[in-house]
Amino acid sequence: MQFIYSPNYLVDIGGHVFPIAKYRMIYERLREEFHVPASQFENPIAATREQLLRIHTPAYLADLEQLNHTSRTAYSELPLTHEIIAMSTLAAGGTIRAAELALEQGIAVHIGGGFHHAFADKAEGFCYINDLAVAIREVQALKRIVRALVIDCDLHQGNGTAKIFEGDEEVFTFSIHQNDLYPVKQASDLDIHLPNHVQDEEYLGYLEKHIPPVLDDFKPELILYQAGADPYQHDQLGDLKLSIAGLQKRDELIYRWAKERGMPVAVTLGGGYAYDTNDTVTIHVNTCSIAMSVWNS
Repeated sequence: MQFIYSPNYLVDIGGHVFPIAKYRMIYERLREEFHVPASQFENPIAATREQLLRIHTPAYLADLEQLNHTSRTAYSELPLTHEIIAMSTLAAGGTIRAAELALEQGIAVHIGGGFHHAFADKAEGFCYINDLAVAIREVQALKRIVRALVIDCDLHQGNGTAKIFEGDEEVFTFSIHQNDLYPVKQASDLDIHLPNHVQDEEYLGYLEKHIPPVLDDFKPELILYQAGADPYQHDQLGDLKLSIAGLQKRDELIYRWAKERGMPVAVTLGGGYAYDTNDTVTIHVNTCSIAMSVWNS
């Protein structure tokens, strides 16, 4: 299996809660601890304007390209710089490539991506380009697939993704997230709004109840799995109480359910804001290593 990664993801975002260094740390741990060879890492190519326009409006893209501070860019909670926009466009290309590789090999993990708060016409919540949506539309446009499923297990609802695919019968959006938290909720096809302080057993029970029926009824030809690290019990931004072991089990369940049904999975890593960044990195590294284990078994 292949990983998508670029050192160009490490851009200057100032004194921001998002641990941008995690991408390099994940890469280094996979290389050093799991002895993943360099040949299993692929550098992405930035998404083209044509690919971005399948999701984002021309006026919004013009704002990003020209660094215009407008109502469309005002709520990103990130600086608006050419470097950050280039990284966002590169990450969209990374998720496109992960989707392509998943269709060829069964699974691919993007060490990046998952910017699910970006809407078609505006930025939100650390997200400028919705790479998940761009990737889905690309493989649909190439007629590689018809039906795609987004399984979003980030702490926060994938509100941008939900809104983009609202009413689209060929894309099913599933989001399990803390309810009493950002963002203002949009309507996914299936939302699991969790109360505060949910722990491993209850969380995994929700997955076991809802994910297999979605897979069997919708029959996706590609799954985009947003494997957020922020449901973790020591995350700065949330009040869910999952352990590292619980998050490992989450990943394993989703991978096994998909593999049993022959459904390819493209993984994005999404959020993660643990007080100790090493914990966030461990959760993400586990997401990667479990993918290798399940698909090699």
